[in-house]
Amino acid sequence: MTLKAYQQTQRITEDPRQTEYRLFGQVTGALIDAQKTGATGGPLAEAIDWNRRLWRTLAADCLDERNQLPPPVRANIVSISLWVTKYSKQVTRQGAPIDPLISINRSIMEGLRGAA
Repeated sequence: MTLKAYQQTQRITEDPRQTEYRLFGQVTGALIDAQKTGATGGPLAEAIDWNRRLWRTLAADCLDERNQLPPPVRANIVSISLWVTKYSKQVTRQGAPIDPLISINRSIMEGLRGAA
């Protein structure tokens, strides 16, 4: 089976919550790797940017009126996304610790695991 066929099958059979959980796991893993290796410069920026893009995508989805999450949950996700963007700049520009970004992602993963 080719990689494309596998990916298509995965998209068809995987629950959206499972997809979100898997993506959060990959992004959080990249943050943890950057933390463990003491990454700086490009490698750090790549992990931070991937996380920021994930949160930006979630926020955009929550701003869509077709999103079926309750409005307070949607508002919280948008708020977290704004915080992630702001804090990510502190990590890349001022050397702030990555721990809070990892922690928030893990909390979301726990929620997704419980909802799946």
